[in-house]
Amino acid sequence: MFDAHLVQEFQSLGTPFYYYDLSVLQQTIDAVSTYGLSRGYHVHYALKANNNDRILKLMRNAGFGADCVSGEEIVKAVESGFSPGTIAFAGVGKSDEEIRTGLANDIFSFNCESLQEISVLNDMASGMNKKVRIALRINPNVKANTHKYITTGLDENKFGILAADLPELLDNLDRYAHLKVTGIHFHIGSQIEDQQSFRDLCEKVNSLQPLFEQRGITLQHINVGGGLGIDYAEPDEHSVPDFERYFGLFSQHLELRKGQELHFELGRSLIGQCGSLISRILFVKEGINTRFAIIDAGMTELIRPALYQARHRVDALTSSKPPKIYHVVGPICESSDTFRTDIPLPEVDRGDLVAIRSCGAYGQVMSSDYNLRKRAEARYSDEFMPDSHS
Repeated sequence: MFDAHLVQEFQSLGTPFYYYDLSVLQQTIDAVSTYGLSRGYHVHYALKANNNDRILKLMRNAGFGADCVSGEEIVKAVESGFSPGTIAFAGVGKSDEEIRTGLANDIFSFNCESLQEISVLNDMASGMNKKVRIALRINPNVKANTHKYITTGLDENKFGILAADLPELLDNLDRYAHLKVTGIHFHIGSQIEDQQSFRDLCEKVNSLQPLFEQRGITLQHINVGGGLGIDYAEPDEHSVPDFERYFGLFSQHLELRKGQELHFELGRSLIGQCGSLISRILFVKEGINTRFAIIDAGMTELIRPALYQARHRVDALTSSKPPKIYHVVGPICESSDTFRTDIPLPEVDRGDLVAIRSCGAYGQVMSSDYNLRKRAEARYSDEFMPDSHS
């Protein structure tokens, strides 16, 4: 991913910065098209993973819709050229202003997460004289086998309508004259590597469909969310997730009705592996039992290690010396500003460059100006092509 020419170009740039390999992104998009879109499946790109303008343009041009979790994401998606008719809006706490934004743009679907939200949305749609398409986000109580902070489909999570509450809700739908239930929605978590979780989700969806059919409700679409994980340990060997297996699992195990659409909301699996955070060694500090490589990127540029104990691969780009063991840490005045501990790296010194890998998702988009740090810029692989400076 980082050849000698590219590293040489990096050395003349200020750090830290986000680097996006657009060839990896295109390979990923092509795989989704081959194994997902070709089956007639609909993919909504999750803006929460990365809302970089160039990324959004590529996702839109690929034929993806948008998955939004705030009113501002809806606005951003529309401004970026996504058709409102392809925008799904989820979120457990939609404000009145955000609901109005969705209503004004006549989006594809509100993914409703509580009985009270349904009532409020109906009242607001009535006030605007609109009939609104909704999907019921159902909490399937399916274990995602991932970090507790990114598990979303268990009974104790805040997301979705409990399956036990569905019969009463469906029996009283006629009171919501300004809503039309067009689908059901699920999202069980993020960074899911155990595909049995997705098979369990299929079985849950299959068991719920008769509840709607018994009441004469036609579900036009099933939205199974996203959550497919990426390989943080070996990003070069697995730069593109196994979409053939992923989409194939739903094709094999989900019992769609005739004419029923299947929708996905993918974020990390689309954008995660194409991004890296490029940083420079500021100091090497020898402790009693620890050797610190202090870099100029911090939790302000990549908060995942501090927030989720995420383990991103760190590559030394400008050293080929024998390895030593390092704690790779940032400059922020927080002990949690640590990227990796006790990892082997070729011996580094002040000025050497490192790449923190798999940062395309939840890197730039979650950055902050804590400590009044300047926001890191984004750079793209096509800037460094041999003829790009001519």
